Amino acid sequence: MKKTILTTAIISALLISCNETKHKQESTDIVETTEGVHEHDMEEMAEETHALNNAWVNEIKLDNGNKWEANLETTEGVDKMLNLVKSSAPKTVEDYHALASKLNEDKNVVVKKCTMEGPSHDNLHVFLHPLIEKIEALGKVSNTDEGAETLASIKENLEGYYNYFQ
Repeated sequence: MKKTILTTAIISALLISCNETKHKQESTDIVETTEGVHEHDMEEMAEETHALNNAWVNEIKLDNGNKWEANLETTEGVDKMLNLVKSSAPKTVEDYHALASKLNEDKNVVVKKCTMEGPSHDNLHVFLHPLIEKIEALGKVSNTDEGAETLASIKENLEGYYNYFQ
């Protein structure tokens, strides 16, 4: 249940910061649909949706074959996270958790400074949602192999940004 509340809170914060009325309603719908689900079922659903395979690339769209225009703060935030990932060399579970904390701070800045609207904004959410889940998962890894796998997926996610946004 804690995962549900945390995920809902993160999604709500993301959507509220972007001032999208349509998305605020979707956030409410998410809360309403998960109220009757048992904690065990929510954990299973969270594990299923925590795909490290970057399936978001099957959902994201280009702007008539061109990259979407992103606001400067978003691109700078992605750059900062990618540089952090590339320059990190975590060796312990604690190192992975600390890296997750730093990535989360940078991700929060991106979310807070979001000024994008319309289809570019919608596609940014397709990119951000799995990234948020992966950063959260990195903060909960229990061994270094799991940390390395999650970090590799985060790096791939961040590098994918440049295929869809400029």
